[in-house]
Amino acid sequence: MVIILMGVSGVGKTTVGVRLAAALGWRFQDADDFHAPESIAKMAAGLPLTDEDRAPWLTRLRELIQSALESGEDLVLACSALRKAYRQRLTVDSTRERWVALWAPREVIAQRLAARLGHYMPPALLDSQLATLEAAEEALTVDVSADPDAVLATILQELGLQRPS
Repeated sequence: MVIILMGVSGVGKTTVGVRLAAALGWRFQDADDFHAPESIAKMAAGLPLTDEDRAPWLTRLRELIQSALESGEDLVLACSALRKAYRQRLTVDSTRERWVALWAPREVIAQRLAARLGHYMPPALLDSQLATLEAAEEALTVDVSADPDAVLATILQELGLQRPS
Protein backbone atom coordinates (compact mmCIF):
# COMPACT_ATOMS: atom_id res chain seq x y z
CA MET A 1 0.00 0.00 0.00
CA VAL A 2 1.06 3.59 -0.60
CA ILE A 3 -0.20 6.41 1.62
CA ILE A 4 0.23 9.86 0.12
CA LEU A 5 0.13 12.78 2.54
CA MET A 6 -0.81 15.89 0.58
CA GLY A 7 -1.19 19.59 1.30
CA VAL A 8 0.51 22.94 1.07
CA SER A 9 4.03 23.61 2.26
CA GLY A 10 4.25 23.90 6.03
CA VAL A 11 1.22 21.75 6.82
CA GLY A 12 3.42 19.00 8.24
CA LYS A 13 3.62 16.39 5.48
CA THR A 14 7.19 15.41 6.32
CA THR A 15 6.76 15.53 10.10
CA VAL A 16 3.60 13.41 10.00
CA GLY A 17 4.94 11.19 7.20
CA VAL A 18 8.12 10.26 9.06
CA ARG A 19 6.09 9.41 12.17
CA LEU A 20 3.50 7.44 10.20
CA ALA A 21 6.14 5.42 8.34
CA ALA A 22 7.99 4.69 11.60
CA ALA A 23 4.76 3.65 13.34
CA LEU A 24 3.91 1.23 10.53
CA GLY A 25 7.45 0.03 9.78
CA TRP A 26 7.15 1.35 6.21
CA ARG A 27 9.54 3.32 4.00
CA PHE A 28 9.15 7.11 3.89
CA GLN A 29 9.89 9.34 0.90
CA ASP A 30 9.56 13.09 0.58
CA ALA A 31 8.51 14.34 -2.86
CA ASP A 32 10.67 17.43 -2.29
CA ASP A 33 13.69 15.18 -2.86
CA PHE A 34 12.51 14.50 -6.42
CA HIS A 35 12.39 18.14 -7.63
CA ALA A 36 14.87 19.18 -10.29
CA PRO A 37 17.57 21.60 -9.10
CA GLU A 38 16.06 24.26 -11.38
CA SER A 39 12.68 23.92 -9.68
CA ILE A 40 14.23 24.15 -6.23
CA ALA A 41 16.11 27.30 -7.28
CA LYS A 42 12.91 28.79 -8.68
CA MET A 43 10.97 28.16 -5.46
CA ALA A 44 13.88 29.42 -3.34
CA ALA A 45 13.70 32.65 -5.34
CA GLY A 46 10.04 32.98 -4.36
CA LEU A 47 8.63 31.96 -7.73
CA PRO A 48 5.82 29.40 -7.88
CA LEU A 49 6.25 26.39 -10.15
CA THR A 50 4.20 26.00 -13.31
CA ASP A 51 2.56 22.80 -14.50
CA GLU A 52 5.42 22.54 -17.01
CA ASP A 53 7.94 22.70 -14.14
CA ARG A 54 6.07 20.01 -12.24
CA ALA A 55 5.61 17.53 -15.12
CA PRO A 56 8.97 15.69 -14.83
CA TRP A 57 8.65 15.71 -11.02
CA LEU A 58 5.23 14.07 -11.24
CA THR A 59 6.63 11.48 -13.66
CA ARG A 60 9.40 10.59 -11.20
CA LEU A 61 6.89 10.32 -8.35
CA ARG A 62 4.54 8.12 -10.38
CA GLU A 63 7.48 5.82 -11.15
CA LEU A 64 8.29 5.66 -7.43
CA ILE A 65 4.69 4.74 -6.57
CA GLN A 66 4.48 2.20 -9.38
CA SER A 67 7.74 0.57 -8.30
CA ALA A 68 6.58 0.32 -4.68
CA LEU A 69 3.26 -1.21 -5.70
CA GLU A 70 4.85 -3.65 -8.15
CA SER A 71 7.36 -4.85 -5.54
CA GLY A 72 4.76 -5.03 -2.76
CA GLU A 73 6.63 -2.45 -0.70
CA ASP A 74 4.58 -0.30 1.67
CA LEU A 75 5.38 3.40 1.31
CA VAL A 76 4.43 6.72 2.88
CA LEU A 77 4.96 9.61 0.47
CA ALA A 78 4.81 13.28 1.46
CA CYS A 79 3.74 15.18 -1.65
CA SER A 80 1.93 18.49 -2.11
CA ALA A 81 -0.27 17.15 -4.96
CA LEU A 82 -2.25 20.39 -4.88
CA ARG A 83 -4.32 19.89 -8.04
CA LYS A 84 -6.73 17.10 -8.86
CA ALA A 85 -4.87 16.50 -12.13
CA TYR A 86 -1.64 15.88 -10.20
CA ARG A 87 -3.37 13.38 -7.92
CA GLN A 88 -4.90 11.61 -10.92
CA ARG A 89 -1.45 11.38 -12.49
CA LEU A 90 -0.03 9.89 -9.30
CA THR A 91 -2.78 7.33 -8.96
CA VAL A 92 -1.40 4.07 -10.28
CA ASP A 93 -3.81 1.73 -8.49
CA SER A 94 -6.57 3.41 -6.48
CA THR A 95 -7.26 0.18 -4.58
CA ARG A 96 -3.75 0.23 -3.09
CA GLU A 97 -3.22 3.97 -2.64
CA ARG A 98 -4.68 6.09 0.15
CA TRP A 99 -4.72 9.88 0.03
CA VAL A 100 -4.59 11.91 3.24
CA ALA A 101 -5.10 15.66 2.90
CA LEU A 102 -3.41 17.52 5.72
CA TRP A 103 -5.06 20.82 6.51
CA ALA A 104 -4.84 23.67 9.01
CA PRO A 105 -6.01 27.29 9.09
CA ARG A 106 -3.80 29.64 7.08
CA GLU A 107 -2.55 31.35 10.26
CA VAL A 108 -1.28 28.04 11.68
CA ILE A 109 0.55 27.16 8.48
CA ALA A 110 2.04 30.66 8.17
CA GLN A 111 3.39 30.42 11.73
CA ARG A 112 4.97 27.06 10.98
CA LEU A 113 6.57 28.34 7.79
CA ALA A 114 7.95 31.38 9.59
CA ALA A 115 9.54 29.14 12.24
CA ARG A 116 10.94 26.59 9.78
CA LEU A 117 14.66 26.73 9.15
CA GLY A 118 16.71 25.39 6.27
CA HIS A 119 13.94 24.77 3.73
CA TYR A 120 14.01 26.25 0.25
CA MET A 121 10.28 27.02 0.19
CA PRO A 122 9.79 30.59 1.43
CA PRO A 123 6.70 31.58 3.44
CA ALA A 124 5.86 34.07 0.67
CA LEU A 125 4.66 31.18 -1.54
CA LEU A 126 1.95 30.05 0.91
CA ASP A 127 -0.78 32.12 -0.72
CA SER A 128 0.07 30.85 -4.21
CA GLN A 129 -0.08 27.28 -2.89
CA LEU A 130 -3.43 27.89 -1.20
CA ALA A 131 -4.73 29.40 -4.46
CA THR A 132 -3.55 26.32 -6.38
CA LEU A 133 -4.97 23.80 -3.89
CA GLU A 134 -8.03 21.96 -5.21
CA ALA A 135 -10.32 20.01 -2.89
CA ALA A 136 -9.42 16.35 -2.60
CA GLU A 137 -12.70 14.47 -2.42
CA GLU A 138 -10.77 11.20 -2.71
CA ALA A 139 -8.76 11.94 0.42
CA LEU A 140 -9.19 11.56 4.14
CA THR A 141 -8.93 15.16 5.39
CA VAL A 142 -7.13 15.65 8.71
CA ASP A 143 -6.76 18.92 10.60
CA VAL A 144 -3.12 19.12 11.67
CA SER A 145 -3.56 21.96 14.15
CA ALA A 146 -3.16 19.39 16.92
CA ASP A 147 0.21 17.92 17.92
CA PRO A 148 1.77 15.36 15.55
CA ASP A 149 1.01 12.40 17.84
CA ALA A 150 -2.72 13.20 17.80
CA VAL A 151 -2.62 13.63 14.01
CA LEU A 152 -0.84 10.27 13.68
CA ALA A 153 -3.44 8.55 15.88
CA THR A 154 -6.26 10.03 13.78
CA ILE A 155 -4.73 8.85 10.50
CA LEU A 156 -4.09 5.32 11.81
CA GLN A 157 -7.62 5.07 13.16
CA GLU A 158 -9.37 6.53 10.11
CA LEU A 159 -7.41 4.35 7.67
CA GLY A 160 -7.93 1.27 9.85
CA LEU A 161 -4.20 0.68 10.20
CA GLN A 162 -2.42 -0.71 13.23
CA ARG A 163 1.16 -0.50 14.35
CA PRO A 164 2.97 -3.82 13.94
CA SER A 165 3.32 -5.82 17.17
